[in-house]
Amino acid sequence: MAELRILGAGIAGLCMATELAARGIDFALVDKEPAPGPHACSWWAGGMLAPWCEGESAEEPVVRLGAQSIGWWQQHTGLVQAQGSLVVALGRDLKELDRFARRTENFERLDAAQIDALEPDLAGRFRAALFFPEEAHLSPRAALETLSGNLAAKGIAVQPQAEAATTIDCRGLSARDALADLRGVKGEMLILRCPDVQLSRPVRLLHPRIPLYIVPRGDGVYMLGATMIEAGERSRITARSLLEMLSAAYALHPAFGEAEVLEIGVDARPAFPDNLPRIRRRGDTIYANGLYRHGFLLAPALARMVADMLETGARPEVMDEDYAQR
Repeated sequence: MAELRILGAGIAGLCMATELAARGIDFALVDKEPAPGPHACSWWAGGMLAPWCEGESAEEPVVRLGAQSIGWWQQHTGLVQAQGSLVVALGRDLKELDRFARRTENFERLDAAQIDALEPDLAGRFRAALFFPEEAHLSPRAALETLSGNLAAKGIAVQPQAEAATTIDCRGLSARDALADLRGVKGEMLILRCPDVQLSRPVRLLHPRIPLYIVPRGDGVYMLGATMIEAGERSRITARSLLEMLSAAYALHPAFGEAEVLEIGVDARPAFPDNLPRIRRRGDTIYANGLYRHGFLLAPALARMVADMLETGARPEVMDEDYAQR
């Protein structure tokens, strides 16, 4: 029997495994699926490493811990594209841009000429923007596959089952059988092919009703998202979400009206009531969960905290003390 096992090979489990392996800690990685794929909500993520933009609605730890993820992902995958993030608003919604600016930091204000220079295909469409130069993005699927491949190269393959003295539970929403306050927040996204538009970085279009972000995947392919709906049904997109996301994309650039829809993705993200992650310990089980919409931003920090706890006994910043004492 192994000393340690990780349950779940989604983003939380793969980051946990990568961090522990880098420190020479032995473990078994357990999941019913042998490789990353559409069964995991992280498969449908945007892949934006945008902690300062997320500060518009997220708590301070998301910004601070998320900023550390950019270097982590580059170190372990080499896939990070450090092109920054661009935030724009239509003329009638410029107050939304000012509101976004008041709630965030680490940005530059751009005028129309500067927007045109940064993203030529948006030339003449926006009078003002915010540019977050230190943000980045990556392809989520390529990143997950790279982590999995790196582990396999070290002889760490996903197993369907394994017994261990200590368990790190990274099962996401499946851990509701043990974490009563974990809930699902539904996210809906599209993948489009639009070769007539060339964008170099993620662009957020602010709107009072449904803000949009669009992330380039290369070769004229874009990820378009995303909604946040308290989950009920988690496998089908709503007509309203589909219409509003496509309308917002068209408002960003009319060429998206001719885009080809390659995929529609829907899944539910695991979240605690305050939308912040938690590390909880009950006996021989450590729960690392609640990444909400910040999986790629916060999974590396969660993995580092658990690894520090195992190595030195350090108390994780996001440890839930009530559960830790049970």
